[in-house]
Amino acid sequence: MMDIGEGIPDVTPTAPDGSIFALREAAKGPLVVYFYPRDDTPGCTTEAIDFSALGDEFAAAGIGVIGISRDTPAAHAKFAKKHDLTVRLASDTDGSVTEAFGVWVEKTLYGRTSMGIERSTFLFGADGTLAQMWRKVRVAGHARKVLEAAAAL
Repeated sequence: MMDIGEGIPDVTPTAPDGSIFALREAAKGPLVVYFYPRDDTPGCTTEAIDFSALGDEFAAAGIGVIGISRDTPAAHAKFAKKHDLTVRLASDTDGSVTEAFGVWVEKTLYGRTSMGIERSTFLFGADGTLAQMWRKVRVAGHARKVLEAAAAL
């Protein structure tokens, strides 16, 4: 589990084009990393559309945004194309990124227990340390709240 003040974990997610990148190197300033359970599901689609809609405002403030799930790079590419997403997506097919952030958790749905991604968002300052986090995120209005918090850094 991440704690405020910790640095960006040394992890390497995969971009939709199949290239691997160091998350620490993705930050040119403040960085928002949000985790979502699965491409093309209602909540995840709304969240990605909301972050995409605010993309120009995040960019103008010098804030990077990356959405991560355990879907494949090909699934991300299809998801982004289908919904005209501009938010940067990344894959964690081996689970190392979700484990490092502590978002791979036991979940219960309709009485069944399984492992899955807890919808969470992490805001890192320009110095690469965790400034704020949101766990068990509710999608409605979330992207705007994250933008406001990031702009206030």
